[in-house]
Amino acid sequence: MKKLVTILFSLLFVLAATGFVFAGGDSEVSESAGAGNLAASLAVDVSVLKAADGQALIKLEGAERVVPARPADPSALPETDPLHWWDMEFAGEITNKTNIPESPADGAIGKKITMIVHGDHPWTTACTNGAQKVADVYSMDIKIQSPNWDLAVQNQMIDQAINERPDMILLIPLDAKTALQQARKINKSGIPLLLFNMLPEAAAMDYAIGWTGPDDFGQMRKLSHIFADALGKKGGVAYVQHAPGGSPYFARCFGPISELAGYAPDIKVLDKQAPGFEADKTMQLVSDWLTRFGDDLTGIFASDDSAQALGIIEALKKVGREDVIVVAAGNSKVGMDLVKDGGLYAITYQTAEGDGALAVKTAADWFNGKEIPAITNIPQHMITKADVDSFYPPQW
Repeated sequence: MKKLVTILFSLLFVLAATGFVFAGGDSEVSESAGAGNLAASLAVDVSVLKAADGQALIKLEGAERVVPARPADPSALPETDPLHWWDMEFAGEITNKTNIPESPADGAIGKKITMIVHGDHPWTTACTNGAQKVADVYSMDIKIQSPNWDLAVQNQMIDQAINERPDMILLIPLDAKTALQQARKINKSGIPLLLFNMLPEAAAMDYAIGWTGPDDFGQMRKLSHIFADALGKKGGVAYVQHAPGGSPYFARCFGPISELAGYAPDIKVLDKQAPGFEADKTMQLVSDWLTRFGDDLTGIFASDDSAQALGIIEALKKVGREDVIVVAAGNSKVGMDLVKDGGLYAITYQTAEGDGALAVKTAADWFNGKEIPAITNIPQHMITKADVDSFYPPQW
């Protein structure tokens, strides 16, 4: 017994000499480790990171936007009134945050996050590449999943993520209305949620820490001004829409329609359809438009500058129409090449890598105890032949 007491006394002496305080036990060791993690995490500098196109991976200058007062009932306004879309365009500006977890403020290094995107696409690959770049510099464990545009599969992935208990879930809501149910489920599980890229129904924002991504409506409004000026503020326009249900479906069609109603009221809407993202289907749609509308079709506004743009240009070439002004959202290699050769008049700079990177950086900021804005946008820029060379090599 005497020998055992001696051994215990010696052990306590060693622990005291090394700075271990017995009374605090594991909690004090944990606090010390957390403080070290936080200091190291705050020291991480993402400003030096570059996207594949040589642009800064994360850039927030120029992302500010003016938010008009919300009408009493936006839905009562006509769809040609920009304020009709207030609840979607400015989702998250008015929120009633519910059951939002408090940041542990113990650093981002080593955290586990699950990123669930919307579907397989070269843009998505670039987006997740950007996310991985930021995760790597923070030594965060990131698991990326894609439901390939299937809402049921995305819901299954959310259930799986909840069961795996990551430190945060990052989600591109595939359907704006269903996003509310998804956000509520994740919120109820106690796992922090950050939404990004595609806007959800406004109420979904109540259950998320915040949202990051492009100001899609704002970009389309700016692009529509360039479009209208090229058309001489007159003529007939048709819209090749994005996949139905998601926020780009609305932003990239009704954004310009409602903007042009005021900026260039003599421009008429001839048709709007969503053929998907296959060049052949878009080509057939545009060929039908050329037959139906003839010379009345003077402009086409596309929601995608890659496959859709290729289909549009091919249809125009087949009938020798070089007078139709075409603009599109996005800046893929296909789109930028088409801007260089004159097939596309203008496109938007929507950094795919920066989109994913901003979401992960925002997650890191939250783990580091920083205050997270309800909305964080990436900057807007319209690309024309005058500056397209500045954005090569393309991100995707």
